Amino acid sequence: MIEFDPAPQFQEFANPERLVSAPWLSARLGVQGLRVIEVDEDALLYDIGHLPTATRINFQSELLSPLTRDVISAEEFAELMRSKGIKRDDTVVIYGDKNNWWAAFALWVFCLYGHPDVRLLDGGRDAWMSEERDTSYMVPEFPVSDYPVPELNETPLRVFVDELRDGSLTLVDTRPADEFAGKPTETSIKGDSQYGTTIRHGHIPGAINLTWNVSVYPNGVFRNVEQLRETYSQLDAKKSIALYSHLGAQAAHTWFVLKFLLGFEDARVYDGSWAEWGNMVRMPIEL
Repeated sequence: MIEFDPAPQFQEFANPERLVSAPWLSARLGVQGLRVIEVDEDALLYDIGHLPTATRINFQSELLSPLTRDVISAEEFAELMRSKGIKRDDTVVIYGDKNNWWAAFALWVFCLYGHPDVRLLDGGRDAWMSEERDTSYMVPEFPVSDYPVPELNETPLRVFVDELRDGSLTLVDTRPADEFAGKPTETSIKGDSQYGTTIRHGHIPGAINLTWNVSVYPNGVFRNVEQLRETYSQLDAKKSIALYSHLGAQAAHTWFVLKFLLGFEDARVYDGSWAEWGNMVRMPIEL
């Protein structure tokens, strides 16, 4: 395990060890036992320059099952780790575009399978590039690892649609306000969204709208703890909270904030999200 980032801006967070800063990471690139993973919405970004030593994981083809619309199985996760040369005791730092949307989702998947040490680069790809830090076109090669098949521990991290029916969970919709209000986007009207078409527009009854990006500054790094506490002050840190978005990426970003930065006791991701709820027969919605 690599030492934690002692950056002062992280120390008031509930779990500061889950974040690394760009200066900390830049000084340690290439250290044995440290693996850097890029996970983007736009998978082509990796090809036009990435962090030196970084390996790409494609969320759509490598983290999600095309047959079950589920995350990959434990056996598939182990095989993915082996093929990327990642060992069970490696410190994994994940980053990506869109201020870490899918990077946060990837970190959530790593947590589902109990990887001991997985962290997020504060600000993600955009912050790194805006600081004009070193980039590389070289695709690193690592020997195949012996990553063991892990146990799936989704109960404390994940919510399924049946658990939302009884109204016992506090629901947080992390999508933009227009989507929450049921205003269809241009791509959804045309039916050519890369996420596919959702037949209905609106939100799950009783949900609170807290758009995912209220947690970050314009440069993508997380706001300080006092600002985050104010932003999420309407939520009770001791109650069970379910977060959703369209496919789960934005929800995972807010889950990271609530769980690791603010220390909420029971924050979970409903990764079925609006793509599932909005297309299900006899499911109520609100506008």
